[in-house]
Amino acid sequence: MPGLFVVLWSTGFISAKYGLPYAEPLTFLSLRFFLVVALMLPLAWLMGAIWPRSLAQTTHVAVAGILIQAAYLGGVFGALHLGMSAGVSALIVGLQPILTAFASAPLFGERLRAGQWLGLVLGFLGVLLVVQGRGSVTGVTPATLGLSVMALLAITAGTLYQKRFCGAVDLRTGSVIQFAAAGIVTLPLAMWLETMEVRWTAEFAFATAWLVLVLSIGAISLLYVLIRNGAATRVASLFYLVPPVTALLAYAVFGEKLGATAIAGMSLAALGVALVVYRR
Repeated sequence: MPGLFVVLWSTGFISAKYGLPYAEPLTFLSLRFFLVVALMLPLAWLMGAIWPRSLAQTTHVAVAGILIQAAYLGGVFGALHLGMSAGVSALIVGLQPILTAFASAPLFGERLRAGQWLGLVLGFLGVLLVVQGRGSVTGVTPATLGLSVMALLAITAGTLYQKRFCGAVDLRTGSVIQFAAAGIVTLPLAMWLETMEVRWTAEFAFATAWLVLVLSIGAISLLYVLIRNGAATRVASLFYLVPPVTALLAYAVFGEKLGATAIAGMSLAALGVALVVYRR
């Protein structure tokens, strides 16, 4: 399951690269969230999924959705749209496992061994080497940097919040609430800041379908299952593997070159994750 999650999550950057030339980021995300709700709502009803039993629980689910969907994806898509390379964005968001490790101790009582701390450092160094090896350090401006940092803080806070408050929520109804809440945030912003024009090309249709079905329903559900069943730091460390796998996918799909530095970084990131998730 962790390996499948990493592969599916990594395809999100490839799909974003396909779709963003044909729609602005908040418009793209609002459409994505609407389609997910349109699919999941009747599915949850037909399957008899259980809805949260209180307003407080519903609010917790909505907050987690806004952090993980609207804030995180909005930051990443916005930075990519303004010209930041996917490698730099991945490098900044790659700090998430370290932030999660620091926050997990007071929140969940997770105590990391020395080997796990070493794994966190090695994993980040591996991500750095992957980015450097791809030669994709471009588009760093105050705006793109701010959006990427917002995405980093949002995915970190959202992962911790999901584990703390939403562990017992049905994934089917939880997805409906989270994507609806995210859409409520992104749609007004899209109407205010963007033209909301969409060019319905074959590439955009494919990217949208992939993001809705594979990412929003498949990968997000896997992430929530992993958060529910594992320590927050171990789950967060999997994000170190996203840039290397994304680099491999970009090589296969777009023909982007991989140098020796990038390959060494992939190995180092994998070693770092192995040290974090290893159990005695």
